[in-house]
Amino acid sequence: MKAAWFESFGPAQDVIVVGEQPQPTPEAGQVLVKLHTSGINPSDVKKRAGAFPNLLDDGLVIQNSDGAGVITAVGEGVSDSRIGERVWVYQAQYGRRLGTTAEYVAVDSERAPLLPDAASFAEGACLGIPVMTAHRCVFADGDVAGTTILVTGGAGRVGHYAIQWASQAGAKVIATASTEADADACRSAGADAVVNHRDDDWSAQVLAANDGQPVDRVIDVEFGANLEAVLDMIRIGGTIATYSSTVVPQPQLPFLRMMFMDLTLRMVIVYAMPEDAKQHAIRDIHAALEAGTLQHRVAHELPLAETARANELIEQGGFRGCVVINTA
Repeated sequence: MKAAWFESFGPAQDVIVVGEQPQPTPEAGQVLVKLHTSGINPSDVKKRAGAFPNLLDDGLVIQNSDGAGVITAVGEGVSDSRIGERVWVYQAQYGRRLGTTAEYVAVDSERAPLLPDAASFAEGACLGIPVMTAHRCVFADGDVAGTTILVTGGAGRVGHYAIQWASQAGAKVIATASTEADADACRSAGADAVVNHRDDDWSAQVLAANDGQPVDRVIDVEFGANLEAVLDMIRIGGTIATYSSTVVPQPQLPFLRMMFMDLTLRMVIVYAMPEDAKQHAIRDIHAALEAGTLQHRVAHELPLAETARANELIEQGGFRGCVVINTA
């Protein structure tokens, strides 16, 4: 099969190889998916750059955990009725070497949920890390109806879905964005108000947007950089759910202040989500796809031969939406 992989760490153009690899065979409990698309996320490019030094100890890595395609074969213990199903794939390259930048991938059956006909394969490639992360951030700490939720970086891949999940579940959503185009994207996704996080008084603007009251929860893309401002706007007993801290990767916590605010700090990554949380997300995703209630944004689609360029796009940023590699 055709595939894209790396055997050493470094810049994408230097280390990514596109060529032929053996087609996998599904083991017990697995399905074989003929992939149409592969979704690339920041965690994928960080792995390629060397964030996990032991990743290559057992050999080359076919990149990416997200994707979508059609089941063509099943392993022992999986019903033949799954053959022919349209599916989306997540966690394909978590704890193993062979991901979705390939024509085929063999994954555990539960990691290949049904993809409704209403969703394209490109959209299916966006569902793993972006949509499941957003779902966990919104719903991990109970019902959000009637609450006020701040979503920082609301125009980003995760933020875009977090706004939708929260607003459709009955929360008032305040988002942050740094450009008018990004602010429009947040409003289109369901945000009730948008403030510019580049303004020095953005925490005061959030309070003003909530009638002077602190917010109940914060879903944060830049935990370390935003923490001081967040503490000025979140209520006692509130929850911070964060999935990234790139600008300040090793933040220091004002422990006493946070303790006396009785705050809950939740750190979210799809790989470590409890299995029941994953299944909760999958059920809600399926229902939303069938109902057509989720907006999807595919910013770039590239062929498998341009996998290195897809890596560079993620690293460069500056656009709204997912980067999808067409593998078929």
